[in-house]
Amino acid sequence: MDTGVEWLTDTAQMEIEETIPTPIPMEPPRIHRLDQAVVNRIAAGEVVQRPVSAVKELVENSLDAESTSISVVVKDGGLKLIQVSDDGHGIPYDDLPILCERHTTSKLSKFEDLQSIKSMGFRGEALASMTYVGHVTVTTITKGQLHGYRATYRDGIMEHEPKACAAVKGTQIMIENLFYNMSARRKTLQNSADDYPKIVDLICRFAIHHSSVSFSCRKHGAARPDVHSVVSSRLDAIRSVYGVSVARNLIKIDASDSDPSSSVFSMDGFISNSNYIAKKTIMVLFINDRLVECGALKRAIEIVYTATLPKASKPFIYMSIKLPTEHVDVNIHPTKREVSLLNQEVIIEKIQSGIESKLRSSNESRTFHEQTVDPSLSGSMDMGKDSPNNPSSSGLKSQKVPVHKLVRTDSQDPAGRLHAYLQIKPSSQLQGSSCLTSVRSSIRQRRNPRETADLTSIQELVKDIDSSCHSGLLDIVGHCTYIGMADDVFALLQHNTHLYLANVVNLSKELMYQQVLRRFAHFNAIQLSDPAPLQELIILALKEEDLDPEGNENVDLKEKIAEMNTELLKQKTEMLEEYFGICIEPNGNLSRIPVILDQYTPDMDCVPEFVLCLGNDVDWDNEKNCFQTIAASIGNFYAMHPPLLPNPSGNGLQCYKRRVLSRSPGGGNFSETAEDVKENEFDNELLLEAENAWAQREWSIQHILFPSMRLFLKPPTSMATNGTFVQVASLEKLYKIFERC
Repeated sequence: MDTGVEWLTDTAQMEIEETIPTPIPMEPPRIHRLDQAVVNRIAAGEVVQRPVSAVKELVENSLDAESTSISVVVKDGGLKLIQVSDDGHGIPYDDLPILCERHTTSKLSKFEDLQSIKSMGFRGEALASMTYVGHVTVTTITKGQLHGYRATYRDGIMEHEPKACAAVKGTQIMIENLFYNMSARRKTLQNSADDYPKIVDLICRFAIHHSSVSFSCRKHGAARPDVHSVVSSRLDAIRSVYGVSVARNLIKIDASDSDPSSSVFSMDGFISNSNYIAKKTIMVLFINDRLVECGALKRAIEIVYTATLPKASKPFIYMSIKLPTEHVDVNIHPTKREVSLLNQEVIIEKIQSGIESKLRSSNESRTFHEQTVDPSLSGSMDMGKDSPNNPSSSGLKSQKVPVHKLVRTDSQDPAGRLHAYLQIKPSSQLQGSSCLTSVRSSIRQRRNPRETADLTSIQELVKDIDSSCHSGLLDIVGHCTYIGMADDVFALLQHNTHLYLANVVNLSKELMYQQVLRRFAHFNAIQLSDPAPLQELIILALKEEDLDPEGNENVDLKEKIAEMNTELLKQKTEMLEEYFGICIEPNGNLSRIPVILDQYTPDMDCVPEFVLCLGNDVDWDNEKNCFQTIAASIGNFYAMHPPLLPNPSGNGLQCYKRRVLSRSPGGGNFSETAEDVKENEFDNELLLEAENAWAQREWSIQHILFPSMRLFLKPPTSMATNGTFVQVASLEKLYKIFERC
């Protein structure tokens, strides 16, 4: 049996061996040339890794074009739409056919040019790469052309001849459906976190370095941009983009070396001090004006902060390093995110030493910011501070300030205002005031969402504002302390040791006028709940101007004027809505008006006069005069005029008394004898309306007008002589007079 089993097994093995085919020797894979379309798409995926990569390339192109204003619009994190507009020199018509071909560039012509390259781009790959992974449309106009051209590109080739079109100065590049032909990349980006925060962070970094360029970034369809910087100093740019809490805790840093044997460089920037607290490091690094990353330098600086500051604080760092161009190799990274430096270790060591020295000197003191307290508690707190049992915690003798130098130094300090010396209303009447500090803070931190207008006339009007600015008044407006309203028109201000009366109507009118020009074509809107017919508004305004409103002699004339002005404004609807945010419906109804200052709505009782001014006072024939007169009309409408109802404080209270007749004892008709008239009753409903209107105006003056003036107003020289500012006292002189007495 055993022998039979072994024989069957051997037979089965022989059959199995016979069924296994003899292996055929395989040839090694042959090398072949890839199709050009495959090569281009692979290269595109390396250059344009994410939507933020495309935005970076386009913004750098705009900077190379010497732009002063760059606007970015993004939809769905950049996958649906990326639009970058600038006001640079534009692209010549003859260059459009090869614009998006690979390795076409205006930045260099031979390899040696890389040794002295100063532009952001140089490879000529970015635009080409975008056309292989998205649909690209370019609209551009160069100086001296009457119209622009629009061209579309796909796979590096212009699809059609450029079409003539209306265009504003510069270039607009639009990328749609990014990664439409790379399903894996697109799904990965759709499933991951939105790329929009990365784009916002990128624009913030460009904005603080290129402070002479205006940047904006917003989502498609959003009314307000998420980033909006204006031309300003570098510290102001940081304050605008990253906030006051960052800017006030920065110290300036610089370092340099001119020894050719070791290193040649110069560095300047800002770093956070010991008061700054953050959970992660923010490092903005530019080398030869190129936004890059340097892990070695970042780690070296973090080591200094860990060893020097308490709690191992994470720093904020802005740094601009300048080196000879031949000492920098910019061609080491596909997205140009990194560069190679000659003598990098020496440079990092010198920068590290400079930062350590600066931090050690600044770490000797800490700054603690005061918080505003409830005025109702100020009495008890003052008593505690004045008590002899409450010595200074520091143990140091404070420096005594001369009496005549004691001035209000904090515009947020309630003790510096007249309200601190008036009777405080019960807390039940102050509902909603708990958020007052946060509202005031947000207004003070808000920056002007201005973009440089493309129209020459607007640029000229803004230049007129800048050239006529009075430097002395600018300093007063920027550093004054609001004390309170002296009367219906004048507010009392303090600047250093001087007291001024300031005409708030003139100031608000000028501020609104300047803001209209700066926000030109970029307005948010106030939607009217009930659209108002223009013709009725104009007739109402004409009746208010008429000395005999009840007369019927000029009714036909008024209706004719109203009809003509209504037709005129209906013809200008498109321009008014696009440039000034004033929406007039086809049926002649006013439905929207612009937002000039956030948190502020104008007195709607003045709408009829405003509409009449638009029809009568605007010079529609000359572009510059047209924009100037429209801006002036809007400024007058939004100015903080006294309410129409008399001021109920003081003598104005008598206007709200009414005659109330009591019934006779017999229960018959009202008695009309003098003794039956109740002289002391008031129209409470009308009185309450007036009190609310005047209180709202004063609140707006204190919390909206003056914070906005400090940020935006450039007082013209005429305000120095027309009574807008009147100096009423000098505390130094008063002290000397009292001292003599």
